[in-house]
Amino acid sequence: MKLTRRVKEILSWYESDNPGTKANLARILMEGQLRGTGRLVILPVDQGFEHGPARSFAPNPPAYDPRYHFELAIEAGLSAYAAPLGMIEAGASTYAGAIPTILKVNSSNSLSTTKDQAVTATVADALRLGCSAIGFTIYPGSEYQFEMMEELRELAAEAKAAGLAVVVWSYPRGPMLDKVGETALDICAYAAHMAALTGAHIIKVKPPTEAIYLDAAKKTYEKNPVDASTLALRVKHVVDACFGGRRLVVFSGGEAGTAEAMVEMAKGIHQGGGNGSIIGRNTFQRPKAEALKLLSDIIAVYKTPVA
Repeated sequence: MKLTRRVKEILSWYESDNPGTKANLARILMEGQLRGTGRLVILPVDQGFEHGPARSFAPNPPAYDPRYHFELAIEAGLSAYAAPLGMIEAGASTYAGAIPTILKVNSSNSLSTTKDQAVTATVADALRLGCSAIGFTIYPGSEYQFEMMEELRELAAEAKAAGLAVVVWSYPRGPMLDKVGETALDICAYAAHMAALTGAHIIKVKPPTEAIYLDAAKKTYEKNPVDASTLALRVKHVVDACFGGRRLVVFSGGEAGTAEAMVEMAKGIHQGGGNGSIIGRNTFQRPKAEALKLLSDIIAVYKTPVA
C-alpha cells in the first residue's frame, strides 16, 4: 500500500502517535473508493443500541442481520464500518481484512433517562477483532460529561498504546441545551474542539446550523463575525475549531432525509473542508440498491476537486 502525498500529510498532524496507530489511520484513509484523497465515508450502525431494533431496522428488514452492514460497506467501497461489539463479532471472521472496522466501545439506549453511556466493549476486544480504531461518544453539556471524558482518557490512552486510532462522537446534550442548542454553530464548534482536546484522531459531529446559542459566545461572534450563511462556511468554522484543520472531522447524516438532501449536505461538507460523512440510518434503512446509489453519489461529491 503506497501512501499518497495527502495521506502522508494527514499522518504528519499526529506527531505523538506510534507507527501502529498511524498504520491503522492509514488503513482507513487508504480504503475504498476515496482511498488516498483525505476524504472518508463511514457506515456507523450503533442505532440498535440507541433506538431499538424495530426503529432501526424494520424499514429495511435485511438490516437486522449484522452481515448485511459489512456487505453494504464493502460493496459501496466505504472507508470503514463502525458498530458495537456484538455487531462486529457477528461478522468478524467472515469479513476479516475486507474493510477497516471501528469498535464502538460505549453506548446509550432509549430506555435511559440520563445523558450518559455505558462502556460496553474494551480495547482488548478491538484488538481481538482486528479493528483499526475504537469509537467513543461524549456528551458535552451532560451532567455526566466529566465522567465520560475521564473514561475516554483511559480508553484512548490504552488504544493508542496498542496501536489503535481513536474516533470520538461529540454530541452536545444536557439540561442547558435544547434542540436548537445541540446543533448551533458555536456549540458544534465547541464540541468538536473538545474532542480534539481529548486526543481524537477522527471527530464526528452533527452538521451545524446558523444559530449562536451561548450568550457569552454571541458577544464574541458579534465582535469577530463568522459568515454562517451556508453549510460550507459553517463546516469551515467547525474544521477551524479542530486545531486549524489539523484533525480529521466527519459529519453525521442527521435525521431521515431525501437522497437529494444527503448529496447536497455532502457538497457543503466537502466545500467547507470537512473530511467526509458518517451516515447510518439514511443508508441502511433504504433498500440496498437505493443505499448503494446514494453512497455512490456521495462518494462522487468527495471525489470532485474543491473549487
